[in-house]
Amino acid sequence: MSDAAVALPSYGCGGCGARVEHAPGTTVLQCPYCGHQHQIAAAAREVREHSYDQLATLPRKPAATVGAYVFGCPGCGAQTESEALAQRCQFCATPLVPQQAAEELIAPEAVLPFTVDRAGVRTALSTWCRSRWFAPGSLKKVSEAETLKGTYLPHWTFDARTVSDYRGQRGEHYYVTETYTVTVDGKAETRTRQVRHTRWHPASGTVRRDFDDVLVPATTHLPTKQLDELAPWPLGEAVAFDRDYLAGYHALRYDTEPEAGLTEAKARMAPVIERDCRSDIGGDEQQVNSVDTSYSAVTYKLLLLPVWIAAYLHAGRSYQVLVNARTGEVIGERPYSKAKIAAAVLAALAVIAAIVVAFAMAG
Repeated sequence: MSDAAVALPSYGCGGCGARVEHAPGTTVLQCPYCGHQHQIAAAAREVREHSYDQLATLPRKPAATVGAYVFGCPGCGAQTESEALAQRCQFCATPLVPQQAAEELIAPEAVLPFTVDRAGVRTALSTWCRSRWFAPGSLKKVSEAETLKGTYLPHWTFDARTVSDYRGQRGEHYYVTETYTVTVDGKAETRTRQVRHTRWHPASGTVRRDFDDVLVPATTHLPTKQLDELAPWPLGEAVAFDRDYLAGYHALRYDTEPEAGLTEAKARMAPVIERDCRSDIGGDEQQVNSVDTSYSAVTYKLLLLPVWIAAYLHAGRSYQVLVNARTGEVIGERPYSKAKIAAAVLAALAVIAAIVVAFAMAG
């Protein structure tokens, strides 16, 4: 843990003296009380990719060994211990954003700023609740979040050039005429049919693919499956990191190291490479027995993505959802109506029974 308080910029409002924070969908810091605005300076550089080969030379520590930091609030003077990159003062709500990232950790290279504001969250949540299948009818009345926190979540992105040597088999279909006998009105009839078979041939070759911005969550605070469901993200709209975009929001620092991130990125590349191998094999069916992939020109960057973490109340229970703060995509928990599910099952059984009866009467 750091002994000295981390230096923080002042986000005091120049109009009324309250505070300013980043306004979603803009490039300004705005006071939520008097509306006073301050323009965020245009980025002086483009978003950069960093060589993975040079990662080992960085003077960094494992994230798990870096303790909490002490933030001295420029608003009320209170001190707050936190492992976050940004948050609000728990006493006066002043944005707490350090002057620069911790030297022990890899600094964010890019940020995808918020564009969906609180009103947009209400609209997205209401639409999502109304569209849930097998949900209680009362869920349609939900339009407000009980709690709402705008949070930047860290992700790694990886680029790589891959060359993959594969071995497998190509299957080609052919058809054989077979004769069979059926009984019709007590008499045997001989009929023919075409039966499909597959002839297999050895196959091998090499495929190449360049991957760009393979996205891997860099936080374990939320399930990876949920974060993946928030995709796709407009990554091409990310801008060079500027701490002012964090003002007024919570921002987690990464706890998944880039080495582990690259391992996961390779696992995400693998299905794409296998599809390339199957396409290269051709034929009617394919079997891929082995793939040996080499990686070159590997680059990475740390990117902050905007998410609204919300909870809504229904029938006395709280449900958590995540909202993509660029697209409005909503994923998360929801209630189910047992009555609607039971009715659907009974309806399906009735349809199956009707089909069985129809076949029985016809046969």
